Amino acid sequence: MTEPHVPVIGILYPGYAAEDDYPRAERMLGTSVSLPVVHTTVGIDTHEIHALIDTGSPERLEEGASRLAPLAPDAAMWACTSGSFVYGLEGARRQAAAVAEQLGVPVSSTSLAFAAALAELGLRRVAIGATYPEDLADRFRTFLADAGIEVVSMGTLGIMWASEGGTLSRQRVVDLALANRHPDAEAILLPDTALHTMEWLADLQDAAAVPVLTANQVTIWQGLRLAGHPAGDQDPFGAFGLA
Repeated sequence: MTEPHVPVIGILYPGYAAEDDYPRAERMLGTSVSLPVVHTTVGIDTHEIHALIDTGSPERLEEGASRLAPLAPDAAMWACTSGSFVYGLEGARRQAAAVAEQLGVPVSSTSLAFAAALAELGLRRVAIGATYPEDLADRFRTFLADAGIEVVSMGTLGIMWASEGGTLSRQRVVDLALANRHPDAEAILLPDTALHTMEWLADLQDAAAVPVLTANQVTIWQGLRLAGHPAGDQDPFGAFGLA
């Protein structure tokens, strides 16, 4: 009897910070999906606009995709929010399209996944709890506005070193969400893939009492959709048992 195909969603992840969220998500989803992580190279590991343009450059993504290709992914995700939204909405689409052409499978990115998740949930007004400096967070606000999403409030931690987000504790991540609640916001976004969040999704939801979408969460959900995994047919919470 032929074993059922296990979808492979390749994760292109810049540097090292919270990449262990992906094997954690595999365990949450059982043995029905594989989420191999390929680390793309990073020049200067800072939350500066010029550094993130370099992080998401065609050359670095092409090199990462070349190492992902032998794993024969069914879909792939560029798991970097700032390294995609820094290019703007159309630039992020072109970025994903270039990797898709190289790999020959559907590809998206974390920034595009946020827009897709909000559209799936029918949400148009959000608050942002960003780890980034304010000038970089403003780029995300613009990206979302171009996708038809209104940012009603935004708070920033001003973290300069990109990998520092991976050191934040559960309480600090929950506090980041709580500090950015707003009466007009239909959801709170935590946009940094350097933040560990997968094992704290229920804690975030319970504490905030509104949907909290996190970077690694929407990245995986979008990858599930692109790969045709059944969990991708659920909303971003249902995919992880939080519906």
